[in-house]
Amino acid sequence: MTRVLIVDDSPTETHVLREMLEKHDYQVSVADNGEDGLKIAQEMAPDVILMDIVMPGVNGFQATRKLSKDPATASIPVVIISTKDQDTDRIWGLRQGARDYISKPVTEQELLEKIQGALQG
Repeated sequence: MTRVLIVDDSPTETHVLREMLEKHDYQVSVADNGEDGLKIAQEMAPDVILMDIVMPGVNGFQATRKLSKDPATASIPVVIISTKDQDTDRIWGLRQGARDYISKPVTEQELLEKIQGALQG
């Protein structure tokens, strides 16, 4: 079973993503901020991380950069999911180490495709 960590401070977004994933037999864990996301990623080593950008404290760009630079988590693919949909945001997210980038709102089909793509490298 594929383990997915959702890092997003919006309970609504987290709920929507969790629903989409659980009906396709993904095991979902949630962190509601970047700091907790980093801790949980180190503890559980999920197969993929879905990362929001705009969060209090450690934002998604910072968390993605830390994950990609830490040897313990560097191999975990990060897919950024954000309302920030400018090309500059997308490029910056990929430069921080994200494997892919999705703009909200997310469709179930796009989410599943991006996760599969991230898992395949």
